[in-house]
Amino acid sequence: MKRKLRVLFAASEAVPFIKTGGLGDVAGSLPKALNETGEAEVRVIIPKYKDIPEKYKAKMHHLCDFNLMLGWRNMYCGIETMKHEGVTYYFVDNEYYFGREGAYGYFDDGERIAFFSKAVCEFIQYVDFKPDVLHCNDWHTALSTVFLREFYHDVEGYDNIKTLFTVHNLKFQGQMSDYVLGDILGLQDNYAAATQLRSDSTSINFMKGALCYSDLLSTVSETYAEEIQTAFYGEHMEDIYRRRKNDLYGIMNGIDQDLYNPETNKSLPANFDTANMEGKAICKAALQEELGLEVNPDVPLITMCGRLTQQKGLDLVQHVLDELMQLPVQFAVLGTGDKEYEDMFRYFQGKYPGKLAAAITFSEDLANRLYAGGDFFLMPSLFEPCGLSQMMAMRYGNLPIVRETGGLRDSVIPYNRYTGEGTGFSFANYNAHEMLFVIKDALGVYYDDKEDFEGLRRQAMSKDFSWNVAAKKYMEVYHRLHPEIEPRVKKTPSRRKAVKK
Repeated sequence: MKRKLRVLFAASEAVPFIKTGGLGDVAGSLPKALNETGEAEVRVIIPKYKDIPEKYKAKMHHLCDFNLMLGWRNMYCGIETMKHEGVTYYFVDNEYYFGREGAYGYFDDGERIAFFSKAVCEFIQYVDFKPDVLHCNDWHTALSTVFLREFYHDVEGYDNIKTLFTVHNLKFQGQMSDYVLGDILGLQDNYAAATQLRSDSTSINFMKGALCYSDLLSTVSETYAEEIQTAFYGEHMEDIYRRRKNDLYGIMNGIDQDLYNPETNKSLPANFDTANMEGKAICKAALQEELGLEVNPDVPLITMCGRLTQQKGLDLVQHVLDELMQLPVQFAVLGTGDKEYEDMFRYFQGKYPGKLAAAITFSEDLANRLYAGGDFFLMPSLFEPCGLSQMMAMRYGNLPIVRETGGLRDSVIPYNRYTGEGTGFSFANYNAHEMLFVIKDALGVYYDDKEDFEGLRRQAMSKDFSWNVAAKKYMEVYHRLHPEIEPRVKKTPSRRKAVKK
């Protein structure tokens, strides 16, 4: 059978409609890249949140509606649809659940997520798109794999649907009280489901259900796929991952290289590329002035950008920041998060004026200017399933200094002083002074070996982090689920020249 694979991509957020983290970037970029392979037709389904901009809501049209049973509840469910950049999107509409500010953070998130997950399964009956693969992402869609097998296995058109579940961050699993099993999920009398959903005698775990029910599993880097089979990284799910290691794939995320492009980015004071780096010097000077740092092209600028939490290695930074500030270096951080770390950076900004700047906020434009203006990008994470910031930094010639974990290990090639190879710097152990030693090593290259430093910068900028690489690997996984569906062979135009009579 030669035809395109039909894939329904279920996620709780997608750029440009709504985004709270990296999942939104993935759901907004990967389906487009998959469609561009010519081997699949991928459509996306997300909730219709109140915060979706009106300019997109105005383009949606009503496709269908139906009543959805959720436990004892009989609820309205509408499906809106629109096309964006060649991808068909479906939006699950229910004002009670999704007509609120933001995406998450409510007392009834378990019920809201369960409603969305069941709607993903139910609406397939009402559209002319019958997926071969249901691709679910993180705990927000984990229950779709459970509902599909328990409630829809004997419904016409559902018997051939295979499931892939992708874990973007194992830390968040959707853990609820055992009461949810009957009251919301309607599975209290189903021994198999209850056993595979329960994490202990008093609670259930949405993600655990998907890890047990899905045909195949994936996560967002090869190293993280290995790490989550261990107790340190596995978040109590390591036994399942070890048992299902032959069904587990690690596929590195990509970034939108058109969006994060130093040649065209309009938020930068100057553009640049590997052939002409003058614009980067302009970006650095402008950033130093904007943040109140001493405007000095000769002092290396270390940047950090993202959530201010322990996961990002900020306890390491806290431990050696005084020592770091004694070096000939500047430091700039952008982000919000735990109050402890926000206050820490405010304190050190006051202690080292002109050397350290802390922007305790978040702005996409300012983040781009940090990527473009910085010389080094510090990301010493405790764990990092994939990480996108280090890839964005490399696009702008901002060399990452990372701990060798998860996607950081897979995406950053450590500098080799003998061959000049590399795209950044890395350290292995979660140790503050090991991090400081590598920072000093990076500063040594900056000051003492400009030729190698500029070579590293160009190598980092030239690295291919496009979604095309990930899309090809996902297609291999989809075809493992449906080996009977062969990729359609693209016809190539004939190279023979016309013969004149």
